[in-house]
Amino acid sequence: MKFFLHKKLIFVIIIISHIICQKIYAQQRQHTDVGRIDHLDSFQSKFIETRNVDVWLPQNYDGKKKFSVLYMHDGQMLFDSTNTWNKSTWDVDDVANKLIKDGTVANFIIVGIWNAGIHRHKNYFPQKPFEALSSEEKKFISNQLAKKGRSVSDFTPNSDAYLKFIVEELKPYIDRTYKVHRDQKHTFIGGSSMGGLISLYAICEYPEVFHGAACLSTHWPGIFAIDNNPIPQKLYEYLSQNLPKPSNHLIYFDHGTATLDAMYPPLQKEVDNIMRTKGYKPKNWMTKIFTGAEHTEKAWHDRLDIPLTFLLSKKH
Repeated sequence: MKFFLHKKLIFVIIIISHIICQKIYAQQRQHTDVGRIDHLDSFQSKFIETRNVDVWLPQNYDGKKKFSVLYMHDGQMLFDSTNTWNKSTWDVDDVANKLIKDGTVANFIIVGIWNAGIHRHKNYFPQKPFEALSSEEKKFISNQLAKKGRSVSDFTPNSDAYLKFIVEELKPYIDRTYKVHRDQKHTFIGGSSMGGLISLYAICEYPEVFHGAACLSTHWPGIFAIDNNPIPQKLYEYLSQNLPKPSNHLIYFDHGTATLDAMYPPLQKEVDNIMRTKGYKPKNWMTKIFTGAEHTEKAWHDRLDIPLTFLLSKKH
């Protein structure tokens, strides 16, 4: 009984903290010196929790010519370090604007989808691989995530609903509101860590919607331990069966070798083997290793030009 009450108290504290943070975030606006950001406050969904969305438009966006679209996760961490919890950001706008201005990539806008705090892990965790686990394995995963404060009850991903939100609600809004290409060839998705994992899941589940995926520091363990972890194997099995055809898709992976990224090298190698088996070659797949790079927004900023150029190059 004491354990139950203690667990319930922790849950209440987390929820209250999440509500406070959401109210704080709702009052904040990300700013940019290159282009403009349209803030969509509390974007409604019938599939998942309400969340904010920031749409970045580069300096040359004039509402006349069509632009490609890059959907990115953890949207509150992309543009403005003064409003992030750790005072760090990707500075995606600066990187993207320079590449566009230099003519390195095609014109594109960025749709930054904010994460939903305590719901982030269940939104981003690939649902079908999780559902393939045994009941004992699911319980193990739930316990591991609870220890890290990523879940306070039996963990159940709802990433299928999260992707439905993007594909069936957010994308139609973007398509009718902005001057953008609506077809698969000009639609991309990306993120880091769990955001990288859900980006890969997105292109597998909706290959007719997304042409390319940028998966930085992909969090293959799903949890925060390797020993006795059944998740990577289930992900391998899922990818072996569901990777989209390489002929009309682009997939980018990378990882560092320090902090949390130190877990990834052997797992990424297994994924790379699957990519080769499924017919992916350098023209449509890239995996990069950054020795010494940590699991941070700064590290992702420092190499962001590589995946953006790979996915959005004018040569494609």
